[in-house]
Amino acid sequence: MTDSYVCIDLETTGLNPKTDKIIEIGVVKVENNLIVEEWETLVNPDRKLEERIVSLTGIRDEQLASAPKIEEMLPNLLEMIGDFVLLGHSILFDYSFIKKAAVNQKLSFEKQGIDTLKIARKYLADLESRSLPYLCKHYGIEHSAHRALHDAKATVELYRKLAEQFYDKEEMEQDKSLFRPKTLRYQAKRDTPITIPQKEQLYKLVDRHKLIIDYDIEKLTRSEASRRIDRLLAEYGR
Repeated sequence: MTDSYVCIDLETTGLNPKTDKIIEIGVVKVENNLIVEEWETLVNPDRKLEERIVSLTGIRDEQLASAPKIEEMLPNLLEMIGDFVLLGHSILFDYSFIKKAAVNQKLSFEKQGIDTLKIARKYLADLESRSLPYLCKHYGIEHSAHRALHDAKATVELYRKLAEQFYDKEEMEQDKSLFRPKTLRYQAKRDTPITIPQKEQLYKLVDRHKLIIDYDIEKLTRSEASRRIDRLLAEYGR
């Protein structure tokens, strides 16, 4: 069983690492089965949060306004993770967002990970749900859902419970064991800045239709600008 790892959990503006942004990071570092470090930070996503995200997480725009941007704190996060295996509940989700941020800064982030969700799906298929809140209730783990550090700490405890119950069965499968780290794979492309023609078109659309927008055109990426333009054209026309 892997007894040294970094458990990581993110809160984000949505589910797609190509278009959404990190708003909170929670990290728990475990060495020899002992928690040696806990760390959390809010992250300014440079965009207004949708009401559903505010309702889900309790995080508000005013809290993020003074938070560091991902570019400012990502190198420290990667240094903290170091060579440790990653642990998470649906770890590929969290990994994909961090890798996308790393690629945007021309940094490497290739990791192995252990996924408590995959273990739960295999051995707890009869339960009504394998979500982290449900599994925490099932095992009596203290948990405050949808805040990054709380989720990370709960995942560490869940991993321990699953190991106590199922590790011996899994170890018989050797390299196929879900308790052994597996290479995490996510192909991320670096964002490119908004083009001059896109800026011009957006400014014209905003001016022509007298729109009040909640984003900074100058800070959009090329793909973000393309989506904004398409939405405005669909709603308001040329």
